[in-house]
Amino acid sequence: MRKMNRAEEWFPLVNEAGETVGKATRRTCHNGSKLLHPVVHLHIYNRAGDLYLQRRSVRKDIQPGKWDTAVGGHVDLGETIEVALRREVREELGITDFIPEFLMRYVFESALEKELVNTFRTVYEGPFLPDADEIEEARFWSIPEIEAHLGKGVFTPNFESEYEKLKSFKQ
Repeated sequence: MRKMNRAEEWFPLVNEAGETVGKATRRTCHNGSKLLHPVVHLHIYNRAGDLYLQRRSVRKDIQPGKWDTAVGGHVDLGETIEVALRREVREELGITDFIPEFLMRYVFESALEKELVNTFRTVYEGPFLPDADEIEEARFWSIPEIEAHLGKGVFTPNFESEYEKLKSFKQ
C-alpha cells in the first residue's frame, strides 16, 4: 500500500472518452466538485460463477463498511488504465497472475464525486491476501445470495448499479 497522504494524491481529470484533460487532488475530486476522474473495477468470479466481494474498511472516506466490487481503485496521474488495474489488484488482494477481460466503461455519479469507471472481470480461485487497511473481510457470494441482499443497504450504490450492468455479459 502507498504510504503518501491519500488526500493529496493526484488524479487525472478526464472526458467521457477517457482522455486526460487536467488533474486534481483526491480531496478535490471527493468534495462534491464532480470532476470526472477514472477508476478501475475488477469483478472476480470462481469457476462455479460466484462473485468475490470485499467489505470496505470502516476507515474509508467513501461508503465505509459496505460490500463492494472485489477490487476498485483510482487511476493515479500518469498511469494507464491497465497499470492502475494491476496495481490495485496487487495492493488490495495480493494477486499478480490474472487475465483481465474488459467489459465496459461508464460514468457513475454520487453526491460527492463523478467517476469514469473502467470495468473488467476475471476468473480466479485464489489465493487472496486482502489488505487489512482497505478491506474488513472478503469472500465469494453466490448470485442468489447477492440478489437477496440488493436494495437493503448491504452493498455500495456503485456496486448495485454496476451489478445490474454485469447481467448483460455472459459468464
